[in-house]
Amino acid sequence: MEPSSGVGAEKRPMVDLVKDKNGTDQILLQNPKGASVKISLHGGQVLSWKTEKGDELLFTSTKANSKPPHPVRGGIPICFPQFGTRGSLEQHGFARNKMWLVENDPPALPSFDATGKAYVDLVLKSSDEDTMRIWPYSFEFHLRVSLALDGDLTLISRVRNINSKPFSFSIAYHTYFSISDISEVRLEGLETLDYLDNLQEKERFTEQGDALTFESEIDRVYLNSKDVVAVFDHERKRTFLIRKEGLPDVVVWNPWEKKARALTDLGDDEYKHMLCVDGAAIEKPITLKPGEEWTGKLHLSLVLST
Repeated sequence: MEPSSGVGAEKRPMVDLVKDKNGTDQILLQNPKGASVKISLHGGQVLSWKTEKGDELLFTSTKANSKPPHPVRGGIPICFPQFGTRGSLEQHGFARNKMWLVENDPPALPSFDATGKAYVDLVLKSSDEDTMRIWPYSFEFHLRVSLALDGDLTLISRVRNINSKPFSFSIAYHTYFSISDISEVRLEGLETLDYLDNLQEKERFTEQGDALTFESEIDRVYLNSKDVVAVFDHERKRTFLIRKEGLPDVVVWNPWEKKARALTDLGDDEYKHMLCVDGAAIEKPITLKPGEEWTGKLHLSLVLST
């Protein structure tokens, strides 16, 4: 974390420590053009991603409970070491409910070009008894969140096994995109792929050759997808590009009307203005031997059309 201050600070990337209404520490990243990203240390969760004009790109429910230990409905919660109910842990694992720490001296990341970027390093370690009791493995989860000069948002995760025995995990960046209307968007890049349908007891199907459009509830895990997926929002004339590395799968989720009404932390009609598209590794969990490290990267960018 490299905060800047003093003369000329407005022309440099900025990193600030702030608090939310509950007193939870948050990190605010700002690039020289005025774009910003806000990350909560509760869950290491990105809560906001704004353009230089102040337009919010991530959805957060107006009914979201932001008081720990509740995960916030929106932004980019990190599902680790389990996705959904595919295992013995609580839904989506424990990482999104834990307090992360700012890491002032993170392990080197040689491929990272810091030029013009505001970024912060967070870390989650298996140091508390509660975590070790439910998942008895020693690990370090290093997360770098960066905001580039062009407004792109990147999350780089590194999970290291510091245990004496192997362990396996799943992971997903459960990204809630803010959209104009669910009926007005389409998703490209998943054509002809196999997917597991969570509404059909995880049965395997094959997607047709057309872009995805939405007319009802969807909860799918697309397998071995391309490294770039795009969400086109026709009404707002903007496109989200989702690039990923080390994350072969893509989760697509929208609860639709009936399920939205059953969720206490989601407004009845808010499903119309959100779409979750996750870079993930789910079907084939990642296995790390002692001393091994896995790296995954999610890169989000916005393209405006005229």
